[in-house]
Amino acid sequence: MTTSSQEQKAASTVQGHPQRWLILGVISLAQLTVVLDNTVLNVAIPSLTGELGAATSDIQWMINAYSLVQSGLLLTAGSAADRYGRKKMLATGLALFGLGSLAAGLAETTGQLIAARAGMGVGGALLLTTTLAVVMQIFAPAEHAKAIGIWSAVSALGFACGPLIGGFVLDHFWWGAIFLINLPVVALGLVAVVTLVPESKDRRGDRPDLLGAVLSTIGMAALVYAIISGPEHGWSSGRVLATAAVAVGVLGLFAYWESRVPYPMLDLQFFRDLRFTGAVAGLVLITFGMGGALFLLTQHLQFVLGYGPLEAGLRTAPLALTVVLLNFSGVAAKWLARLGTPVAVLLSMVLMAAGLVCIATMAGQGYAGTLLGLLLIGVGCALGNPAMAHALMSAIPAAKAGVGAGVNGTLAEFGNGLGVAVLGAVLNSRFAALVPVAATSLPGALATAEGEAERERVIDAYSSGLESSQLVGAVAVLLGGVVAAVLLRRAEKLAV
Repeated sequence: MTTSSQEQKAASTVQGHPQRWLILGVISLAQLTVVLDNTVLNVAIPSLTGELGAATSDIQWMINAYSLVQSGLLLTAGSAADRYGRKKMLATGLALFGLGSLAAGLAETTGQLIAARAGMGVGGALLLTTTLAVVMQIFAPAEHAKAIGIWSAVSALGFACGPLIGGFVLDHFWWGAIFLINLPVVALGLVAVVTLVPESKDRRGDRPDLLGAVLSTIGMAALVYAIISGPEHGWSSGRVLATAAVAVGVLGLFAYWESRVPYPMLDLQFFRDLRFTGAVAGLVLITFGMGGALFLLTQHLQFVLGYGPLEAGLRTAPLALTVVLLNFSGVAAKWLARLGTPVAVLLSMVLMAAGLVCIATMAGQGYAGTLLGLLLIGVGCALGNPAMAHALMSAIPAAKAGVGAGVNGTLAEFGNGLGVAVLGAVLNSRFAALVPVAATSLPGALATAEGEAERERVIDAYSSGLESSQLVGAVAVLLGGVVAAVLLRRAEKLAV
């Protein structure tokens, strides 16, 4: 390498890729489509039921096929990106996601749609891991916090906009259009990736850990399936217990294999780094509390306060907009640099827990209390999510950025699914205790209620269950903040 080339490489390391912000915009757009498809299908359920004759089980598999495949493949996708090239895997992910979207939009049967959604999940896993890994490669360390903040803000925007975009499209087109709108974005993304994104990979060229990839995929898919099946089939049902047993056994075998193999997909030595462990603990608990609490909040807005799906989506939008504003403006990154990671994580969790308490205690008084809670949660998310993602990615060698992104995505999927299941169970148990009727859901209980007085009692019981579940979520988030902050602070002391 010539002296000029060495100087250019050194400058790139300090300053980042000269087109890094343009590249970030492109991969953020690709990331947005993946996140949108986690929520956009929910609003199309009535259309799918009518036009495809989809049964309840079909609808569940249409939704779950995407998330199960995606969550199961995240670690494998990250490892493949490190080994074979992040640019190649990013382009591959876009292509698979586009083909899956085309197949889903043109599907004529429920089976075809479920298969297409599974294919989209493969592409989604590659995109979620490679986008974050590319961010870590093209930005200098001094800009990582701001870049990761924008990357995470796009995810928040996607979750908020999914129902809104889906509702708008369904008002003007047939249900398949919610998938076909991905195609222009995929085409633009492929052109931009090929022309702009630099290739990067792990130069050591370790042998592929094929058994580790198979075990992690089966184990994570089984674990997520057990979590999402628990509320429907019962936590003590044979199906849930058997799937959970498979998940525990396979993931235990995966951990044993990774500790023995000389070229592990996930190096378990990472867990000895307190930055990594602290970020892991915080990320699981924050997504547990946030995912479950916000899932239940949308039900409260519709069933208790009487808003329609589109209105409910609009009223939860302030949370995402707050995250987007603080991260895109760079304010959150400045706070993180000024406070330091441990304090920033703790402060963010305190704000989010306070927001959940506001929603729990003031939601019954109208939308004002809910709005205050959403704003507090938004500020906390804007500060905390990038801080923990940055801590996790910083604890992993740059050559393993794809694996780090896979861990980050896997933990988020796990925590979110567990939060929806557990907090939903808290709500249902509280509701069932206060409304001893045969119906186990609010719509069912309202349908069998006799008179206005009984209807009000049912709604009050649901509100009480919501309050209990939101408070459990607040405790989980606050606990996550304390654990993560303590571990991150110890890591800083040991590094001095």
